[in-house]
Amino acid sequence: MRDLQDQTAPQPTGRDWVRVLSAYREPSPRRSVLELALTVVPFVALLALSCWALSISHLLAAGIAAVNGAFLVRLFLIQHDCSHNALFRSRPANEWVGRILGVVTLTPFDVWRRSHSLHHASVGNLDERGLGDIPTLTVGEYRQLSPLRRAIYRLYRHPLFLFGIVPAFVFVLRNRVPAGQMRAGRRYWVSAMLTNLAIAVILGIGIWLGGPAALYAIGPTILVGATIGMWLFYVQHQFEKTVWDHEPKWDLHDAALHGSSHLVLPAPLAWFTANIGAHHVHHLHARVPFYRLAEVLRDHPALDMAQRLTLWQSFRCARLHLWDEERRQLMTFRQARAVPQMAPPRMAA
Repeated sequence: MRDLQDQTAPQPTGRDWVRVLSAYREPSPRRSVLELALTVVPFVALLALSCWALSISHLLAAGIAAVNGAFLVRLFLIQHDCSHNALFRSRPANEWVGRILGVVTLTPFDVWRRSHSLHHASVGNLDERGLGDIPTLTVGEYRQLSPLRRAIYRLYRHPLFLFGIVPAFVFVLRNRVPAGQMRAGRRYWVSAMLTNLAIAVILGIGIWLGGPAALYAIGPTILVGATIGMWLFYVQHQFEKTVWDHEPKWDLHDAALHGSSHLVLPAPLAWFTANIGAHHVHHLHARVPFYRLAEVLRDHPALDMAQRLTLWQSFRCARLHLWDEERRQLMTFRQARAVPQMAPPRMAA
């Protein structure tokens, strides 16, 4: 009888969960410092080891640097928590730790924080696509494109391009200029240029000490970290039963709850990705520190069971490219071809 009552009881809405999750928003300063140290120290140690390995083998140095890409991902996600003022109670502490980490992750903190906040404010909104997310077309929009523009879209969405070329372009080149935010204020230009200056100084010192070969100890870390980061960002909202709506039907909190995935990873991978797999929880309440997300899932089985994706299932998401508004799901190009084309509305006599 209790199970029947639970099944027939009204399900919590996104707004209901926001109130519940407010109890988890308080960070622990000691835990935050510990998590930061557990990431920074191995990252620096592997960087030093990779530089030392240059005297033995460039290939060995590159291999060590590639492994270090996992720690770079975790540093980026700690920076991500700083952008939400979730790592420390002090806003200045979050900002300065985030800015320092931004040099390491090649991501100007103030610039990225603004674009990411726009993403949080518009997640699942079909009328506000393109704000810090992966460009995605509806089936109808794709059909209206010219053959050339269809080919460009298919190229962009191809996994080899999206996860092979785009990550390096974004972190190495596009992050150097606050594109699209120049009119938002001088602070974003200053953030980008100061970050670029710090990166140039560090890179210059590295090349001065180790020569051009020093790139073997740095480049693979950046490429591996950027690719993993792009993959995580993709599967967080690009899964078959995600949720997108036009206004006024769109609701921010329900889109956060139902339009964000729960990527269930093995414990080591969950650690390296700072529990960001619980992305639906993060979007419901971004102030919850990353090390408390697992606690939320333990305390609330309903959230633990929502939008679950295994690692293997997440790979299949790379085949999904178009949003079908009628069937309310992401689908492949092949599936989209089988969708009947809606007749245009008749004009009134």
